[in-house]
Amino acid sequence: MSNDPYTVISADAHAGLPTPLYRDYLDKKYWPQFDEFLAGRDQAVEDIHRMGTSDRAFAEKWFAENEEGLEGGWDAQRRNKEMDDDGITAEVIFPDADAVESRTCAPFGVGLGLSGDMDPEIGLAGARAHNRWLAEMCADSPERRRGAALVQITADTDDVLAEIRRSYESGLRVVMIPAMWMNQEPYHSRRYDPVWQLCEELKMPVVTHSGPADKESYGENLGIYVTEVVWWPARPLWFMLWSGVFERFPGLRFGVTEAGCWWVPGLLWFWDRLFLGQKGAEKLSSLGITMQPSEQFDRNCFIGSSNTKRREIGMRYEIGLDNMLWGNDFPHPEGTWPRSREWLAKTYHDVPIAETRRMIGEAAAEVYGFDLASLRPHAERINVTPESLGQTDDAANVARWAGHREVGRHWLTGHDFPLAPV
Repeated sequence: MSNDPYTVISADAHAGLPTPLYRDYLDKKYWPQFDEFLAGRDQAVEDIHRMGTSDRAFAEKWFAENEEGLEGGWDAQRRNKEMDDDGITAEVIFPDADAVESRTCAPFGVGLGLSGDMDPEIGLAGARAHNRWLAEMCADSPERRRGAALVQITADTDDVLAEIRRSYESGLRVVMIPAMWMNQEPYHSRRYDPVWQLCEELKMPVVTHSGPADKESYGENLGIYVTEVVWWPARPLWFMLWSGVFERFPGLRFGVTEAGCWWVPGLLWFWDRLFLGQKGAEKLSSLGITMQPSEQFDRNCFIGSSNTKRREIGMRYEIGLDNMLWGNDFPHPEGTWPRSREWLAKTYHDVPIAETRRMIGEAAAEVYGFDLASLRPHAERINVTPESLGQTDDAANVARWAGHREVGRHWLTGHDFPLAPV
C-alpha cells in the first residue's frame, strides 16, 4: 500500500452547549421548567462528585489545562482546529461535551442520560432543543460531521417519527435512542417497528451510547457502575436480534457506542452455538430467527468502540474488521484527545495498512454515509499516514497476523480454539 494519508473518522465525539445557552433553542412554553432544571445544576454537580464519577481535584486540573480546547465542545471553528491538530478528518457527534461535571448537559438531562421513562413531553422538548442546535453545529463543515439526533422512542410513536423526520430534514443523519427503556416496552416490541422502518428508509443508523446504568441500585459502590455501564447500551442489541428486528428490516444499521468491543467475540460464539443447536441448546425449541446471529451482526450491526485497545485489535478477525469503528471521544478525558496521533501509532503500529484504513475510517464512512472524496482534501491537509504511525507492509509484518486471520471465528472455521491475541 502507498503512504497516502488515512481518512481518520472518529465514530465517537461529543458536543453540547453550556447548559444555560440551550434556552434559545427550547420552545418558550418550557422555559419555567428549564429554570427549575438550571436551579438544580449545582446540586447535580455535587451528586456527581459524591457518587465518585468525577474527582474534584481532577476536574479542577482538567478544566484549567484544557480551557481553550474544551471550547470546541460548542464552538465550530475551535472544534475544526482541535480536529485538525488531533488528526481527525471527520466525526460522529453525540451529546454532552463535558463528561467531568456535566456543564454542557442538554435540557432536562436528555443527553447521554436519555432514559425511556422520562416525561415524554419534557423529554421531547429537551431533545428537540439539542437537536436544533446540533444541526447548526453540523452545518459548519457538513462533509466532516454526522450529528446524532436524540430521540426518546418510548414516547408517542407519531411524535417520535415526526422528530426523526424533522431531524433528518435539518441535516442530522443518526438517531440515538435510550440505552435503558426502564418501565416502558422493551425493544423487542413490535410497537417500535415504525421507528425501525423509518430509520431504514432514511438510512439513519440507530445507536445507543454508554452512560446510563442502574445507578440507584449501586449505592456508593462505584466499581459496580463502571462494570455494568458498558452492558446497558449493549443490551438492546440482543433484544432486537433475537426478536427478528434485523430480519424484518435488513437495511437497518444498529450500533453500540463507547462500550468497548472486547465482549463481542464471546457473545457471537455463544449466540451461534445456540442457533446451531450445539450441546446445551438441543432441547430448545425454535429460537424465532432464520438467519445465523453472526451473519445478522455483520450485516446490521457495528460497534463504535471508541478508544480501541490492543487486546481488541487482536480480536478483530472474530469481531469483524468492518464492525470496529474507532473514536477519539472528544472532548472527554477518557478518550484519546488531544493526543490521538500518538494513540493511533501505539495501537495500530504493526497492523496491516489496508486493515487499518478500514478500522479507523473507511468502515465508519460506509455506516454513516461520509463521502470519502469530499473528505480527501481534509485528510491530505491533516496528514496522518502509515509512515507517521510507524507502519510498514513488509512480508514479515503481514505474516505475523496470518494465523489470527486463518483462525477467524474459530467456531465457524473449524479450529478448536483461537490463537491468543497479540
